[in-house]
Amino acid sequence: MTSLITIASRAARRTNSCSVARAAASTRRSFTVGYDHMTSGWDVVGFEECAGNYNIETFNKISPKGLAQFPSDRYGIKEDWEQNNAHAILLRSHKLQEDEIDVSVRAIARCGAGTNNVPVARMTELGIPVFNTPGANANAVKELVLCGLFLGSRRLVKGINHMKDLGEKGLARERVEKDKAMFGGREIKGKTVAIIGMGHIGAATAREASALGMKTVGYDPGLSIESALKLPRDIQIKDSISSAVADADYISINIPYIKGEGGTHGIIGKDVISHFKDDAVLLNFARGELVNSDDMKEFLDKGDGRYISDFPDDVLWDHENAVLLPHLGASTEEAEECAAAMAADTIKDYLDSGTIKNSVNFPATTLPEREKNTIRLTVVNKNIPGMLATITEAFAKYNINILQQINTSRGDVAYNVIDIDPVIADGSTVDLKDLQKELTMHEGVLSSRILFDKIGVGYARNIDGNYYV
Repeated sequence: MTSLITIASRAARRTNSCSVARAAASTRRSFTVGYDHMTSGWDVVGFEECAGNYNIETFNKISPKGLAQFPSDRYGIKEDWEQNNAHAILLRSHKLQEDEIDVSVRAIARCGAGTNNVPVARMTELGIPVFNTPGANANAVKELVLCGLFLGSRRLVKGINHMKDLGEKGLARERVEKDKAMFGGREIKGKTVAIIGMGHIGAATAREASALGMKTVGYDPGLSIESALKLPRDIQIKDSISSAVADADYISINIPYIKGEGGTHGIIGKDVISHFKDDAVLLNFARGELVNSDDMKEFLDKGDGRYISDFPDDVLWDHENAVLLPHLGASTEEAEECAAAMAADTIKDYLDSGTIKNSVNFPATTLPEREKNTIRLTVVNKNIPGMLATITEAFAKYNINILQQINTSRGDVAYNVIDIDPVIADGSTVDLKDLQKELTMHEGVLSSRILFDKIGVGYARNIDGNYYV
């Protein structure tokens, strides 16, 4: 896999004017902010031809209604920004590779809840926030889960296929009343559904199932207050998956897929399935890998249980008691529009103000609007002792007054937002060219950004001790 350092080296050899400006700036200075330019825009040395828009690179077809969230006078959007010009990436299902992420990229947003197609761990190491859109497709998936309830209750698919076969033979009218006994089923009213995982989709499923007259039980060790308030009042909360599924007629799993030790790979296996009722229906609209297919086959072989899944399965694809759908959960126009709009909003908030919302690897950070005639700097660093003091000492060295500072952290990464007064006590102007480089090149710092009037500039990276602007 090509590293970002290789990309940066390759970018430095490009001959377009923007690349030349970057290359020159990396050896001379990053930029200078002058007080005389505060009313007419900041003076950015070496980047004038690069400024003007934030460049959003898209993979897959992103909903136009979602992309319309980006103001056209500040953002440019296209599938391929050549010559190292993309500032952020928006994608759906594309499997993003590291060599597709230029050194200029500040953020990545996935139009959907899962981020398995993004190298999140590597992005954290490089100081790049990755955003997702939790809840954007919740209604679409919830509706398909409800469809799964009926598919598991009545042999609808087999009945439809049988009618096609009879129709082809010209026997439909003759045989329909006689043959319908082959496809008998049951009603869902009064039955019990176990909701495993009660986030956006799980909570919505519980509400709708309750409205249909079903009894609801649930299990979620990480249940949030927000989700809890959306649950039906009579839901029974269980203390384990096994206890939740024990008396359930239907089981809906709505949990994330996590690899590795302590993860959720194959979590619905023999130990859990052994607690199923003989005719239980398992609904999997979360991830195929959550279910151990061999154990599920054994369960389906010996009873009248059913498996309804939105994912391919090499073991169960032709089982008579399994119905597999082609991953249709979020495949609605409304869900795609909602996810794209949410992803665009998170990218826009981050690029414009530094706010972090719905990130899977960075700490949530809500920021007030930057005051007029102030400068905002953000610093991404490893979450190790002494970093905050190092950062503040750098500002003190340059006699810069910090008006506001916010420090947040998550796991191995920390995020600092510093608003400063551009006028030093003696009336001189803040010169940031050396400060940004010194800040960025401290051991443990991953990147820094300066937010001011010129768009698309002011970003610096520390990649393995090499300085890139």
